[in-house]
Amino acid sequence: MTWPRVIILLLSHNDWGETIECLASLAQLTYPNFHIVIVDNASSEPPVAAVRAHYQNVTIIENRENLGYAEGNNVGLRYALEQGADYVLVLNNDTAVAPDTLTELVRAAEQEPEAAFLGPLVYHFDEPTLIQSAGGLATRDWRFYHRGQNQPDNQQFREIQPVAWVTGCSILVRCAALDKIGLLDPAFFIYSEEVDWCLRARERGFKVLFVPRAKIWHKGVQRNYRPSPRVTYLSSRNELLLLNKHHAGVAASAKTWLRHLRTLTSWSVLPRWRSQRRHRDALAAALRDYVLRRFGPPPILS
Repeated sequence: MTWPRVIILLLSHNDWGETIECLASLAQLTYPNFHIVIVDNASSEPPVAAVRAHYQNVTIIENRENLGYAEGNNVGLRYALEQGADYVLVLNNDTAVAPDTLTELVRAAEQEPEAAFLGPLVYHFDEPTLIQSAGGLATRDWRFYHRGQNQPDNQQFREIQPVAWVTGCSILVRCAALDKIGLLDPAFFIYSEEVDWCLRARERGFKVLFVPRAKIWHKGVQRNYRPSPRVTYLSSRNELLLLNKHHAGVAASAKTWLRHLRTLTSWSVLPRWRSQRRHRDALAAALRDYVLRRFGPPPILS
């Protein structure tokens, strides 16, 4: 068998310890035809020499500024397309992968030519038998959620299945599909960009597949995860951008606005939510910037 050429794309920003741990995990992959590309989003002290000393077969691209998840990964995707890659594994640098993960993803992709994006079964890194995502689904009112989130893995997800979206911490991308789908939308900067990407793929007739025999462990979100005000800003603004971009309709948009305004009011007037004042300010800024069509990098939040 001729194995398709895969570029594994890692994005880094001031978290090179995570990147080096991820590289150690990738060194155990059994897949025979891959190359690793690290895109650094203007880290203050990227240890490029140290990485190259231990991992010679790694390409490092250094951006002059922090372009965010979307455009930072686009830099790597363009490089992969120029190199003639068949697939790109867009992988968060705070992950660990099972040795056969890439093999399982590529095998599933080769068996389903209409699949543009494929995602693995994702576990919590700190609770390695607890599911973080078994593919993403969507409700009728345009809420997006992870299947199986925080459930123990009791083999309830065994089959390769079409899903609405797959989490951005690990996406196998069919390069040939990007001519029709396009790259990630930089307007999102980070958060919701992978949902937008998957929705665009499905709108153009492609499939998004969940591949349960491919397994990774992700550090970035724990079961007791508490978002920062920056996350509150980006997730709220980008949720509205996503709905507008994909013509979700008046009912879904109105319901989303009402939810955000109700939360904003609670955080503003109810004494028990005084601890949420920074989140309140972030949410207010998100709603304002969405109305003013200010997208891309977030503002500096106090």
